[in-house]
Amino acid sequence: MPSCQTPRTPESDPAPPAPPSTHGPYPLLAGLFIALLVISNVSAVKLIGLGTVELFGTAVAITVDGGIFLFPLTYILGDVLAEVFGFRAARRTILTGFACAVLAVGSFWLVQISPPAPGWTDQGAYDAILGFVPRIVGASLAGYLVGQLLNALVLTSLKRRGEQRPLWIRLLGSTAVGELADTVVFCTVAFYGVIAGPQFFGYVALGYVYKCLIEVILLPVTYRVVAVVRRRANAS
Repeated sequence: MPSCQTPRTPESDPAPPAPPSTHGPYPLLAGLFIALLVISNVSAVKLIGLGTVELFGTAVAITVDGGIFLFPLTYILGDVLAEVFGFRAARRTILTGFACAVLAVGSFWLVQISPPAPGWTDQGAYDAILGFVPRIVGASLAGYLVGQLLNALVLTSLKRRGEQRPLWIRLLGSTAVGELADTVVFCTVAFYGVIAGPQFFGYVALGYVYKCLIEVILLPVTYRVVAVVRRRANAS
C-alpha cells in the first residue's frame, strides 16, 4: 500500500555537516572569507556621506563606513560555511579570521611606530588611514567576533531544531541576529559620541538595513552556492 507521507526535499530535510576536507571547497571559502574581512576592516576607516534626509523636521546626515561594500559578503560566506560544514568548521574560520585581523593591526602598528626614512613625508597620512586607533580596532574586532559567532550559532541551531524550516529562514534569521549584534557593537564602540544624536541612530539603522538587504538580494545566489559547495564537499 503506498505511503501517504509527504515527500521530503533537500531543503526540508537538511543534510548533515560535510567534512571540511583540505581538498574540497572549504579552504577556498575560508580564505575568501578572511580576505574580505581584512579588506573590509581597512576600508571601514573612511566615513562616507550619502546626503541628508528630513526626519521629524530635522535634516539628518546619512553616513556609512567604507566596509559597507564588502563586509556583508562575509555573512553570506559565513552562512554557507555554517550550513554546509557545521558550526565547528564555521567557528574555526571565524576565529582564524579574528587572528588574521589582529595580525594585520599589529603589522600596521609596527609600521606606524617605525621611524620614517629621510625624505618620506607621508607619516601623517599613514597615521590617519592605517594608524592604530584602539577604539576603532576594538570596535571592529568585537563586533565581528560577536556577530559572526551568533550568525553561525543561530543558523546551525535552526537547522538542528526545525527540519521543516526552509533554507531561506535559516539564512535570513541568522543574518538578522548576527548583523544586528555586529552593527550595534561596532557603531556604539567606534562612533558613539563622534557621530551624535539622530545622525548616529541613522548610521546604525542604515548600516543594519543595508547589510540585511544585501542578504535578501543575494539569496538566490546563496542558494546556488550552498548547493554547489555541498555537492563538491561530499564528493571530495
